[in-house]
Amino acid sequence: MEQLSTKYGKKYELLKQYFGYTEFREGQEMLIDSLLNGQDTLGIMPTGAGKSICYQIPALMLPGITLVVSPLISLMKDQVSSLNQAGIHAAYLNSSLTVNQYRMAMQYAAQGRYKIIYVAPERLETEEFRMFASQAQISMVCVDEAHCVSQWGQDFRPSYLNISRFVDTLHVRPVIGAFTATATKEVRDDIICMLKLWNPTVLVSGFDRKNLFFGVQTPKNKFGALQEYVVGHEDQSGIIYCLTRKDVEEVCERLRSAGVAATRYHAGLGDRERQENQDDFIYDRSPVMVATNAFGMGIDKSNVRYVIHYNMPKNIESYYQEAGRAGRDGEPSECILYYSGQDVRIHEFMMDQEPENEALSWDERELVQEQDRIRLRKMTYYCFTNDCLRDYILRYFGEEGSGYCGNCSNCLTDYEEVDMTDIAADVITCIRECRQRYGINVIVGVLRGENRAKLRSYGLTGLSSFGLRRGMEETKLKNLINQMVMDGFLLVTRDKYMLLKLTGNAKEILDGNLKVTMKCKPRQEEPAAADSTQQKRRKQRISDILNSKGLELFDKLREKRLEIARQEGMPPYIIFSDKTLTDMCVKVPLNREEMLNVTGVGQNKYERYGEKFIEFIREFSGGVHQVYYFEEENGKAPSVESYQKGGSAKTVRVETENDNGSLVRNSQDSGKKSGRRLKAEFMMSERIASQMYYSEKCTLSELVQQMNDQRDASVMKQIKNKTIMDRLIREGYVQETVCDDIQRKIITEKGTALGLFIEKKVSRDGNAYDVLYYNEAAQRAIVDRLLDEWRLPLSENTGD
Repeated sequence: MEQLSTKYGKKYELLKQYFGYTEFREGQEMLIDSLLNGQDTLGIMPTGAGKSICYQIPALMLPGITLVVSPLISLMKDQVSSLNQAGIHAAYLNSSLTVNQYRMAMQYAAQGRYKIIYVAPERLETEEFRMFASQAQISMVCVDEAHCVSQWGQDFRPSYLNISRFVDTLHVRPVIGAFTATATKEVRDDIICMLKLWNPTVLVSGFDRKNLFFGVQTPKNKFGALQEYVVGHEDQSGIIYCLTRKDVEEVCERLRSAGVAATRYHAGLGDRERQENQDDFIYDRSPVMVATNAFGMGIDKSNVRYVIHYNMPKNIESYYQEAGRAGRDGEPSECILYYSGQDVRIHEFMMDQEPENEALSWDERELVQEQDRIRLRKMTYYCFTNDCLRDYILRYFGEEGSGYCGNCSNCLTDYEEVDMTDIAADVITCIRECRQRYGINVIVGVLRGENRAKLRSYGLTGLSSFGLRRGMEETKLKNLINQMVMDGFLLVTRDKYMLLKLTGNAKEILDGNLKVTMKCKPRQEEPAAADSTQQKRRKQRISDILNSKGLELFDKLREKRLEIARQEGMPPYIIFSDKTLTDMCVKVPLNREEMLNVTGVGQNKYERYGEKFIEFIREFSGGVHQVYYFEEENGKAPSVESYQKGGSAKTVRVETENDNGSLVRNSQDSGKKSGRRLKAEFMMSERIASQMYYSEKCTLSELVQQMNDQRDASVMKQIKNKTIMDRLIREGYVQETVCDDIQRKIITEKGTALGLFIEKKVSRDGNAYDVLYYNEAAQRAIVDRLLDEWRLPLSENTGD
């Protein structure tokens, strides 16, 4: 009992000393205790849930060395860099090291300098590493991205089969831990089998990432939609995933031509360029990354606010893993997928062209290919479903959802429940008449009575079902068929032709015993309804607990963090996360004890950076504990941890001015404005107008930045570039047009009279692009109308 108590205290001591936290997240403690007790362990936890701490703390407590098998160089480098920053001696062994570097690392490892060593699975088979392992005390072997060991998973790596063989060669079997973010029940069973886990502790902590918004769109102009989104989120960092290298090159180039600071990543680039581009993204020199799926695994960039899939991925596992790179800090972030039928055909072609895996037998290869096609089909269903997208993902991984999440594009769309029983019966009749020999495209073509050569050559134009649904929207008919497959009335053959077949349940529809309904979008969605949906999407960020002075301190702390990061040549998020900086603004630490009480500040982080930040905070606050936050209803300071879990529902106290100019405290829920609040906003707009500095020319971003710098965030939310531009377009000062598939803005005569003008620029790659400028008169007119006539802060302003 005493030994257990000592262990209990030690793990909390290490958690605070090295990682700066006082509490474990959900599931972490259970997995840590399992490994400390010598029990093999399998942890399935979503991206950003803190899997690495589950084996890093046991590694510090167990005697000897912990080996962590990891699939990618970038993942290892990021983890080792973070550990060394925290004061934990760690190293990695992979092909990125020179011969001398590798031998030196092996020498240090043999001397016991490292508690944790990350190793590529291929290295386990080398004679030099086997010799080291035979002489070293290896207490634990952990397998990161453990789904790679399953040949039924989405990312099978034959080299992962080396792991169990390597463990068998050791004189003493270490405890084995396996961790992954995406694994179906079949893959979980495969992990246990292939890694030879002994009666393992298995924890599935849940796949849900509540801070992520999920959306599917089918834009007619895909790049136009992308450009509008990226420009509208110009102050944020994001990843854009493309299916092919060609798409990456084209999208990146067009974004650059539009003035977006974007970079690119794919396997066709040289090692040096890939590394430079990745660093530009991590250090926010190029906040937008356009990449194939070769990019991302192991990139722990915490401030990625959006992930856009320009093309549909090949399976749900890949999609959820890639989408999960958004919002790793727990802040609200968006995951948008642009769907087109062409994506499905490209994936089918690529599957047919894949080289045969020599590690598998012919029968196994056939089964793997069949599984790949089933996963592609389920990914396609995700793009068609009108049900809750989050619920679809959770059900895919074997977890029950609520059916309504309130944070996906489907839940926030006002669908109509439509009776589709008669149409479903026509579908069944058509499939039966076609003798169940065709796929969805042919069946839809027959029902719509399309005059296509293929249908005539098949002799299908004479069927009684030909033209039964003439004029019906193709997408709507396909959605119904996909729903019928998901509901078990139809099935799709497991071969490359994907033929539609009838199940026994289909007869129930024909006999009139079952009613089929489907959620359908209204024919026309009013702009006001769309705006309402956008409002529903918005969630508060942790930094929203700060008032105007708190946000000012927060921004200055970020500048300080960036300055240190550049000096030390490392990503800013490795020094301190935004969550930690927010907690500094709430707690205003002025000495060592207070700084160590800040979330995310451990002993080693304090030794390296603590005094620098304390000195900065002292200077900003005048050496006293200022209140830089909105108090909670009970008058207490907010907690960043509790706010992250449910902060958007918090009631805060807001100081506003009443009619005679004195400050009044009034409790209010987010999203509701009192009359005093409106009055305070109007007075704030007057103050901004009087303090603006107008230059000879400036961009809209520069003008908006100056206005936001002047505002008091406790009274007025951020002003957005897009909101002003939308106004200029509606008022007839600017027109939008598409030229060479690129969306461009044209200044009207009215805009020229206002003082808008365009200058030609040339990018570093030699591409010409336009920059829209505003002269002094235009700046004054915009500010005056924005804060007076337009009343944007009073009625339309939306913040982050």
